[in-house]
Amino acid sequence: MTQLVRKTMLVIFLFLWAVCAIYGYTQTIEKKTTLQTITIGYQKGDPIDIAKQHGELIKNMKKQGYKIVYREFADGAAEMQALASGSIDYARTGDTPPVTAQASKTDITYIAVGASKSSGSAILIPQSSSLSKISDLKGKRIAYTQGTSSQYLLLSALKKAGLSSSDVTLVNMKQTDASIAFSQGKIDAWVTWDPYTAQAEVSQNAKVLTTGKRLSKNRDFLLSTKSIAKKNKKVSSYLVKYLSQDMKWANNNKSEVSKLLAKSLSMKQSVIEKMVKRRDFTMTGITSAVLKEQQSIANLFYEEGLINKKITIKDTVLNTTN
Repeated sequence: MTQLVRKTMLVIFLFLWAVCAIYGYTQTIEKKTTLQTITIGYQKGDPIDIAKQHGELIKNMKKQGYKIVYREFADGAAEMQALASGSIDYARTGDTPPVTAQASKTDITYIAVGASKSSGSAILIPQSSSLSKISDLKGKRIAYTQGTSSQYLLLSALKKAGLSSSDVTLVNMKQTDASIAFSQGKIDAWVTWDPYTAQAEVSQNAKVLTTGKRLSKNRDFLLSTKSIAKKNKKVSSYLVKYLSQDMKWANNNKSEVSKLLAKSLSMKQSVIEKMVKRRDFTMTGITSAVLKEQQSIANLFYEEGLINKKITIKDTVLNTTN
């Protein structure tokens, strides 16, 4: 009788153990499969790239129930197309792409903003060039990339010098192509941003005709569409929080950031160090002052006929009361 009881208890124990094991396994699988995927567009060398290399954003977002997927793009204009098509949920760009996107009726909203990168934005000229001031650009061939921060920097610089886009020959091309054209002497000037600026200074002995200081802030922006942002308010909040932490780490560890980006960008360490040294890394919520800066870009683009109607940047602000 005692032996039968023992066998019965053993069977019951094994059964309960099996049930618990199966339950634990199914719970683990459920946790793995219930993570909400969030896709973020970025460009090499930007704050998202730093966060990606650092690795903390993925860990922190996973703890909150989200799986971060990164998609690399060549420029902000391409990111805006991806955002409009719904193939990404968030995008990190410079200051110009969101303006042109809004003008083309993409329902964007600003999520977060970074520090000015004006020191790394520049109009470059060859070392042998006789140009010495912005007004000397009249009649010259200037390379830039349409729909990016280089376009606004160029227009802003021309306006300050009393010129307009009709006074120069604009050559719209990808930044990688512009670098080749610059080295081959096919253009008189090249409007660009870091790391291209730093690379041209170090590897092509380029001269800086002017930086973006007092012309273009060229801030980093984290963007989304209103429809996505309304459904993912917690996601946006977490991204601002954790990206801010990553940027604080980046400011305090610039030598480490240089090493990470040198690997990511496949560029000389001296190029990356030059870029990182002149940058401040931040990521905070949007302010009225930042929206005013963006409105200046929109106004100039309208004046130049680059967008066919006036837009109000404040219209992109998400109404959090709904």
